[in-house]
Amino acid sequence: MFDLIDYWMESSGERKVFKFKLRLSATTDHPSPSAVAIKLEDDRLIPSWVKLEVWKRNQGRCRKCGSNTGLHFDHIIPNSKGGSSKDPANIQILCGRHNLEKRDNIE
Repeated sequence: MFDLIDYWMESSGERKVFKFKLRLSATTDHPSPSAVAIKLEDDRLIPSWVKLEVWKRNQGRCRKCGSNTGLHFDHIIPNSKGGSSKDPANIQILCGRHNLEKRDNIE
């Protein structure tokens, strides 16, 4: 396992990349990689039953423009800001353009 020493963001045109400085950890008090992966999976993935409910509610269309192509399931309140993947009220359908415009903002 590693300890996070520092992090920063570098930009190249419109692309932004986070870089990290890590150090090999001296302790063994870390969760196993599979436990971390399961936790991330539990928090970020939108369950199928939520997707189905949102799809029906939004009639398979972008909530902004009504497009029915290139659709994404989007967190209204992002996971990073405490939003849930398991609450259909926090999930919406957006086309690719509107999802990229929104990013992780709350509207």
